[in-house]
Amino acid sequence: MYNTLTKRKEKFKPQVPGVIKMYVCGPTVYNYIHIGNARSAVAFDTIRRYFEFRGFQVDYVSNFTDVDDKIIRASKEQHLTPQQLADKYIAAFYQDTDALNIKRATLNPRVTETMPDIIDFIQVLLDKGYAYQAAGDVYYRARRFKNYGQLSGQSVDELELGASERLDAADEAKKEDPLDFALWKAAKPDEIFWTAPWGKGRPGWHIECSVMATKFLGETIDIHAGGQDLEFPHHENEIAQSEAKTGKKFANYWLHNGFVTIGEDDAKMSKSLGNFVTVHDLLKENDPQVLRFFMATTQYRRPIRYSQANLKEAAANLLKLKTAFRNATYRLKTATDQPVSAACRQLITQQKEKFIAAMDDDFNVQNAVMAIYELTKQLNIYVTAAEVGQQDLLQLQQALVELCAVLGINLTAAQTKTDLTEQIEQLITQRNQARKAHDFAKSDAIRDQLKAQGVLLEDTPQGTRWKFTNE
Repeated sequence: MYNTLTKRKEKFKPQVPGVIKMYVCGPTVYNYIHIGNARSAVAFDTIRRYFEFRGFQVDYVSNFTDVDDKIIRASKEQHLTPQQLADKYIAAFYQDTDALNIKRATLNPRVTETMPDIIDFIQVLLDKGYAYQAAGDVYYRARRFKNYGQLSGQSVDELELGASERLDAADEAKKEDPLDFALWKAAKPDEIFWTAPWGKGRPGWHIECSVMATKFLGETIDIHAGGQDLEFPHHENEIAQSEAKTGKKFANYWLHNGFVTIGEDDAKMSKSLGNFVTVHDLLKENDPQVLRFFMATTQYRRPIRYSQANLKEAAANLLKLKTAFRNATYRLKTATDQPVSAACRQLITQQKEKFIAAMDDDFNVQNAVMAIYELTKQLNIYVTAAEVGQQDLLQLQQALVELCAVLGINLTAAQTKTDLTEQIEQLITQRNQARKAHDFAKSDAIRDQLKAQGVLLEDTPQGTRWKFTNE
């Protein structure tokens, strides 16, 4: 896998054989997640699923930031407490991610539930001289951490220049150095706060992930993951805080997913730019499995361009998989009862090996999905054969289901009426082409297949009409 920390691909080796400690930065819950947030969740859920497919136990922790400036602002606008607002959007997060078949984390800790740990963590940094108090705030001395800038690949001078440009007058007056960042923010009037030895306030954004990752996964974790936009300053600061406190390496592997872009200029989709599309709204008009397939079939480090055309292409490709699975189910009724053939067993083995080889190369799902498409093609060949063994069909189906599950696609789920309609119309098109070519055996076979699925056909001068038998 490509390790952002070392800027190269490295062979993965967990600290404990067979067990992976993985932390993924979660959302700040002040609104519905947009498709860019979902892309990160889908990317690392797919990686988690692949590890589990390969036999690993994955301890997967992803946090909720449930208190910050945006939450406080949004809670006032909606006339809710920050806690009520966070609860509302955490529930929405689960609803949206469940629809996308994203496995729930082993643990989803919340900032407000780990406040004593955050305060204790900051106190250690103060005691060690890595932090200092300034007018009720607490700041981290970034320059004191010798490896600061290693993750983002920037020099301290470059980082200092960038930090200077972002400072406002209030920050400038408090900080010893433009590079320093807030561990604790003093409470403003009428604002939620917690009491710490250095005063009332709430934590800065970066400290919370350091605390939750080390609290629930240990002082050194195997994998830390998140979006590319988090490399600096968020993940850079996490490393500085964590390693200053523990004296140990914070994370052995850093994975970062590419952005979702939108528009002709491929602008990054984000809430701050106002060009985002929420998953909540997309699910009202799109099959969640299509959204999942759209995001899961691009290698995690590559950007994804969001467009209706690309969603439509994903829907068409997914429909081919579903149609092959469904057609095989009906073909099983007339398949012969015989053991799996050597040719079928070899075919499955070859495609699984291709899938694994691709995923083992930094989770190259775009190559891995080619094995899924080849299995689909071969399943269709077996389905249309004059004679086919029941076990061959079952084994091919099972292999297709197993590999699709790594992508988070459930072929055995009940299909929507839209799916069925598209499949039926595809088969009718194939039947009409067969009739035109005077291939009446194929034409009759398709009619029988549709009849077995509860579909009646009526050939008229205006074309073929169809309906379900129970309508």
